[in-house]
Amino acid sequence: MYLIEIYKSIQGESSFAGLPCIFVRLAGCNLRCSWCDSEYTFTGGYKLSEDQIVEEIEKLAPVRLIEFTGGEPLLQERELIPLMERLLASGYQLMIETSGARPLERVPSAVHKIVDVKCPASGEGGSFRIANLDCLTTRDEVKFVIAHRADYEFARDFIHQHSLASRAGQILLSPAFSKTPSPQRSTDNALLDPRELVEWMLADGLSARLSLQIHKYVWEPQKKGV
Repeated sequence: MYLIEIYKSIQGESSFAGLPCIFVRLAGCNLRCSWCDSEYTFTGGYKLSEDQIVEEIEKLAPVRLIEFTGGEPLLQERELIPLMERLLASGYQLMIETSGARPLERVPSAVHKIVDVKCPASGEGGSFRIANLDCLTTRDEVKFVIAHRADYEFARDFIHQHSLASRAGQILLSPAFSKTPSPQRSTDNALLDPRELVEWMLADGLSARLSLQIHKYVWEPQKKGV
């Protein structure tokens, strides 16, 4: 498999936010979102075997929560699925963050899925595979990154149209973040003021969770490997 990095930090998003986590960041992505903060994953990387990846993970003990992310981790599905099955059998708790543009059918049901639905401002609207909705369980999460009001309205309508509240355990709305943030650890680096997003959610009574990338407030926003 081709990797960008393996490191230990806290989980910055989702219902696991704040928990110690091992991140396995895979190389390559088939999308080019306008606000992407991980463009360094698009090319390059280094190759490790399954055994080597497990060895690197074991060095980061005693943390037992692992997230596979990217880029788009499911571009390496053929190698990733057996690795996930091996780690599950060893007692690890697994998460995967995916764009939703790749099939989810083969992802083991015990893996906690965080699935993005790309909003219009991403430039990748329409990339989500609707069939993936049938692969969700109540332990999984669906995330929308919101850059402006039109994105919010898209997310709100998608949530209602597809009855997401009954399909997924959590629905996350996350303000888009600047690709060139200042060193300040503040919401000034968000493309959408989180307070404004909260006001829209409250006005509509939307059954969703505000999700901030807390690692960008604990450390400087541009810092990698955290």
